[in-house]
Amino acid sequence: MTTTDAEFLSDFEIMSTHGATDGGGVDRQAGTAADHATRAWFGGWLREHGLRESIDEVGNQFGTREFAPGLPYVLVGSHLDSQPLAGRYDGAYGVLAGAHAAVRAIAAVDEGEIEPRFNVAVVNWFNEEGSRFTPSMMGSSVFTGKLDPATALATTDPAGVSVAEALADGHGAPTDAPALDDIARYAEIHIEQGRVLEETSVQIGLVDRTWAASKYRVTVHGEQSHTGSTRMADRQDALYGASLIIAAARDLTDEFAVGELHSSVSELYVLPNSPVTIAREVVMNLDLRSPSEGVLERAMEKLADRIRLVEGRSRTRVEAALTHRWGLVAYQPEGVRLARESAESLGLSHVDIMTVAGHDSTNLKDEVPTVMLFVPSVDGVSHNEAEFTRDDDAVRGVALLTDVVRRLLAGELADEAVARADTLVAAEA
Repeated sequence: MTTTDAEFLSDFEIMSTHGATDGGGVDRQAGTAADHATRAWFGGWLREHGLRESIDEVGNQFGTREFAPGLPYVLVGSHLDSQPLAGRYDGAYGVLAGAHAAVRAIAAVDEGEIEPRFNVAVVNWFNEEGSRFTPSMMGSSVFTGKLDPATALATTDPAGVSVAEALADGHGAPTDAPALDDIARYAEIHIEQGRVLEETSVQIGLVDRTWAASKYRVTVHGEQSHTGSTRMADRQDALYGASLIIAAARDLTDEFAVGELHSSVSELYVLPNSPVTIAREVVMNLDLRSPSEGVLERAMEKLADRIRLVEGRSRTRVEAALTHRWGLVAYQPEGVRLARESAESLGLSHVDIMTVAGHDSTNLKDEVPTVMLFVPSVDGVSHNEAEFTRDDDAVRGVALLTDVVRRLLAGELADEAVARADTLVAAEA
């Protein structure tokens, strides 16, 4: 069985009905009813197309096809969960594109066009977005050993519901799913979530590096008091202190050349959050990102200076805990080169590009050779119902990913994993 571009577009429309919003997007945060419904639909799609569905302990959903028992897998996929009131493409495009690419590559193997060195698998990673459960990229972090599964399962959302409870509410019990040791290669395709490809009229982005990033959990401690009767000089307003930090983080970007620094503050929790009470505490996320590790280092130093000034001005105490930090991390150049060869063989224009956003591939690339691809995003809009990628760009991406998967299955990235696969094939013979 294989698939056509028309079938891909039809499947995408059907998939997008799950968690559909009035504004044309989707809202299916991890472990919600909408997420469960999407996963159930995708599981049916996998089985219908000849793949065996399985689920691991933290909800990662797989579809596998074995060409020979014991061979490691070429894994391809992304995530189906979304941000609140989000677009239809972020993550979900990559899962469905990966599934169609896998099915097309399987057909090529069945027809004798490819002598496979690996088995093939598709994955829908659990809770990539991190909007309901923190941290983001949770499923792939557990899969790669970066996050303890018990810690992930015990994580709760703002309402106190744990990941384990959310999974039990609508997911099947864990089955015999692939583990990291079973994976030889990984490939992922995603919308760019930026404007570079569209502005340069380039069809494909070959992701070669990530931006450097530092993420903080900032807590501003004040003192609860009456909004009316407390004298201004006596106030220790945590929300006022938080507002100064928000402005400082935004203004910090103006101290560097355009495009050298991005900053943001998100997810505020205010206590007691009462209309007549000055806030005693504000907790928020603060994010700094840069294509230069030197710029990021200077920005972190400047941010620390500004926080000290905020403490004095607002008469509050600020804790800025660094929760995540990474530098300019490269994808394997061999994978970029293979993707470039695929793009050129299909006549697709392409450019090496950095990813500003995080993706599950950033976890996988640390463990196995990984290929990461981008297709254009209209106006660079993402995490918004207006997010859009044109059909022509979407089907071009599927064609490219199919060629990449075919090459990976054939063992074009030769290393010890291919040697292991050849040994297993010989043993089966």
